[in-house]
This record gives sequence, C-alpha cells and structure tokens, in this order.
Amino acid sequence: MSKPAPDDRLPFEPKRRKAKPAKAAPAPVASKAAEVKQPAKASRSQPQPKLSETRIPDAVSQRMLRRILAFSGVPTGLGVGVFFLSYWLVSREIIPLPTSAVVLASMGCFGLGVLGLTYGLLSASWDEQQAGSLWGWDEFRLNGGRMINAWREARAARQQAKSD
Repeated sequence: MSKPAPDDRLPFEPKRRKAKPAKAAPAPVASKAAEVKQPAKASRSQPQPKLSETRIPDAVSQRMLRRILAFSGVPTGLGVGVFFLSYWLVSREIIPLPTSAVVLASMGCFGLGVLGLTYGLLSASWDEQQAGSLWGWDEFRLNGGRMINAWREARAARQQAKSD
C-alpha cells in the first residue's frame, strides 16, 4: 500500500520516525526455538513514541466527552424515564401498558444511548484548533473514514506478516 499523505494523519498523531539502520546480524543460533523468538524480538526493537506524543489533547478529549454525554446521556436518560413513567402509569391504572411495550421502549432508548457513544466519539472534531459543527456529520464521516482505513491497513499488515 502507498504511504499516507501528510493530510491523512490525525491532527494529534506523532510524526513517523525514520527507521534506524539495521545492526549487524547476530551470530547464528543452533536451536530452532531461538529462531522462532528472534522475529518477535526484532519487532519490539522499533522505537516506541512517547506517551506525550500519542495522547489525545485535552481540548479534543473534552470535546469528545461533551458530545458523548449529549448523544448518549439523553437517550439513556429517556430510557430510565420511560421505565419510571410507565411504572407510574400502570400503578395508577391510568393506561394498561403491556410489559413488552415497556421493555421494548426502554431497550430502544438504551440502544440509542449505545449508538450515541460511538457517534459522540466520532462526530467530535479531532483537530485541536477546530471546534467542528453542532451535529458533527462532516466530522463523523471524516473520522469514520480514518477509522475504517486504519482497520484496513492493520488487516493488510497482518496478512503481510503472515505471508512473510
């Protein structure tokens, strides 16, 4: 696969470091067990980025949290509210609601709350300086595309590693 353009990387993603030149090959090992362990050791020797380089900036994480609370908290609160409202209606014998209707309405609201978690996370602008739009549809499409591309690249890398 081709290397991603500089625009494809996340705003808070660290810049890729250049690979260090390979060291001289170690002396040959007689046992097969040592040969199996060697590739795993080589993959760990790559430099790991620092925690401060990989963490999500505070402005972005606060934006994500606010959106998650809005898009997940409201439907979840409605689910609890539907449950208590239906209990009140049935206990006062105002409306005879079937149990299945109460369960389906509550579960529907809780299901929307779970979807709201994902939408709240992906609809937030991942750029520190850009707040994004109110509903975040453009940001959702952009960040969802980034996530799908990352999954595809990871799958391709796994298949490449298997074939090697």
